[in-house]
Amino acid sequence: MTRLAIIGPGLLGGSIALAARRAGGFHVAVWARRAEAVTELEQRALAEVASTDLAAVVQEADIVVLAVPIGVMASLARQIAPLLPAEAVVTDVGSIKAPVVETLSGIFAQRTHFVGSHPMAGSEKAGLEAARAGLFDGAPCIVTPDSQTDAAAVVTIHNFWQTLGGRVLELSPAAHDEIVALVSHFPHLLAAVLVNLVAEKNAAAFEFAGPGFRDTTRVASGPPEMWTEILRNNHTAVRASVEAMIEKLREIATLLDHDASMNAFLTQAKTQRDQLRFPKSSHA
Repeated sequence: MTRLAIIGPGLLGGSIALAARRAGGFHVAVWARRAEAVTELEQRALAEVASTDLAAVVQEADIVVLAVPIGVMASLARQIAPLLPAEAVVTDVGSIKAPVVETLSGIFAQRTHFVGSHPMAGSEKAGLEAARAGLFDGAPCIVTPDSQTDAAAVVTIHNFWQTLGGRVLELSPAAHDEIVALVSHFPHLLAAVLVNLVAEKNAAAFEFAGPGFRDTTRVASGPPEMWTEILRNNHTAVRASVEAMIEKLREIATLLDHDASMNAFLTQAKTQRDQLRFPKSSHA
């Protein structure tokens, strides 16, 4: 029986608890900051232990998952590090990896092992009420060791995400941040830009918006505070994506009067998009 401690019962933390329940073989303990969240966890029977006491949740853990905003990870890591068994392995679900891996690896180095990870599964919805057991099914779960990461701990986290249904990939922290800027962080910013552009140019146009606009802008409904933190922490890679898009838009503008070139451009995009395969149950 693997003793799993989840720090934070939001969308991802709650979904990890549900997926672990579904998989079987886990003793689940969840820490929540608020007593109301503990009550909800108990009412939904999501964990054997639900508590606002960090020690009660982590002191016998085999695997600990930090499922909290990036900005509070270091503080919580410092609190739990002295409480952990020496054989425990800690991971996280943060959308940024280079600064997280550097900081948390240092905090846990004298006690146990840290392995950065990022399940590319989520939703524009937030909170425990949006959690579901199948959130990670088929979703890319990126494990991000650095040169100092313990090899056995990496295997533990690989196996953990596979057990929860994820498709495990491995990247360096820096490569992760560059790639995720392109396929997650910048698209969120672009969706927000499109919504705000329509609001500024002609807000009445929203009355005529259909499924295309809805699907293109879905992620703009995500929590602004969380996304502000993500964009701030990965600003270098996101800025590079913004600059590349500006150049691409200038290029596209010259194609508007040239049907053959526009058709070739759209055909290339359709071919690339049609080759992509997304997990049915996840939104990255």
